[in-house]
Amino acid sequence: MNRELVAGEALMADRAYGRLIGVLRDGSLGAGQFVSMPGLVELIGLPLAATREAVKRADVDGLVRVLPKRGVLVMEASAEVTRDCMDLRALLDSEGARRLVAVGASLPLAELRASHEALVAEAERSMTSALPRRAIEVDLSLHDTLSTGLGNPLATEVYRVNRDRIAVIQNTRPFLPDRIVPAMREHLAIIGALERRDAEAAVAAIAEHYRTTLRWWGILV
Repeated sequence: MNRELVAGEALMADRAYGRLIGVLRDGSLGAGQFVSMPGLVELIGLPLAATREAVKRADVDGLVRVLPKRGVLVMEASAEVTRDCMDLRALLDSEGARRLVAVGASLPLAELRASHEALVAEAERSMTSALPRRAIEVDLSLHDTLSTGLGNPLATEVYRVNRDRIAVIQNTRPFLPDRIVPAMREHLAIIGALERRDAEAAVAAIAEHYRTTLRWWGILV
């Protein structure tokens, strides 16, 4: 087969996967939702072959399940799945924090603190419909920073896939307005520990954030 053709097909499959992740993240496809393959092709706007390749990849990642001759089922957001995904994130966050402190990495802590404090101040002044979505973005900014400390491409890939799973879960279990300020303060405790280069305090703050988040979602640890 022509190498340029193969490369073009691979690129198209990557685009399809990116669009599939996009509709999972923005909630166009929700947890537990079924969609036929023609429906998915229409939703992401790319050819069937590329869409099939994207679905296969997402199936391996645990984001969807292929139902032969029927279509695609998006992952569930059950209490068990949610607990497992959040536990994995806490494990990766903790190890990332330890390694970042151990190597004395330069981190954008001032920017992280400023964005978290600004969100807290805004939320305390007035809750708006836009705040939950912004809170997710600010929330991810810290978790993504912690993942940079992993220093292992395999672990980083595990974090990336789990990040997408949590995005699906968050669309089902949205950031309630009353949760924004406590969650951001929990993040500020993690940031404070990183500023002091206190790895154990950071790990303890990450564990508390994990436990409290699950409690807010009605899930016991």
